[in-house]
Amino acid sequence: MSTPFPPELLTTFRALAEVVYSGESYESVYDAVCRSTVEFVDGCDHASLMLRRHGRIQTVGASDEIARQIDQLEHALGEGPCLDAIDESEPDQHFCTDLTGGSKWPTLAQMILERTEIRGMAGFRIRQDGQKVGALNVFSDTPGALTDHSLDQAIMLTSFASVTLAALDRGEEATTLRRGLESNREIGKAIGLLMAMHDIDDDQAFQMLSKVSQEMNIKLAQVATQVIAHHRNRGGVIQNSQ
Repeated sequence: MSTPFPPELLTTFRALAEVVYSGESYESVYDAVCRSTVEFVDGCDHASLMLRRHGRIQTVGASDEIARQIDQLEHALGEGPCLDAIDESEPDQHFCTDLTGGSKWPTLAQMILERTEIRGMAGFRIRQDGQKVGALNVFSDTPGALTDHSLDQAIMLTSFASVTLAALDRGEEATTLRRGLESNREIGKAIGLLMAMHDIDDDQAFQMLSKVSQEMNIKLAQVATQVIAHHRNRGGVIQNSQ
């Protein structure tokens, strides 16, 4: 029998879904993922999100400046659990729950101990469409606060974060497609009006729209919208300038 998801995880996912589908910006969703990580994962005081974009690994979201600072240190040194989690040759999770007791990344650990209050950290790989696209990074101010249970929580949340990011991309694609369809409908209406008013065929009507678009340096869909609005408000259409 499968283990049911903890209620707080489902609540977290619903909150993330609301952010995604309310049309928020990418940055808002990224930051919401990080804030949810701090709220949901026991022992987590800070969180960040790294994604590979156009061949470069970037910090796209963070719960606070401390999380961003740790990411900057990893980037500067080229080592750390977050970068390792993105590395395709490495396992999916990397962690050091107590930096004071030694670390796989000694230089990074020393700098973190000297410059911040962070005492534990972990990185969890994010996959999207089978690709390793980033890492969810978890940081703790207390040595040993990131227990096996909290690491399991982070793993579950990472899976939901992967779905959330995929939904965000799908939503952007859907928005673009919807705008395209709306534009096409407007263009079709305008062509129909021009055909009826000027007794011309569809190619000639489209050429009229295109010529105005080029001369006025505005998009074809905007010209079509103006044609329709002008016809509705004043009972006329643009004149054939040929």
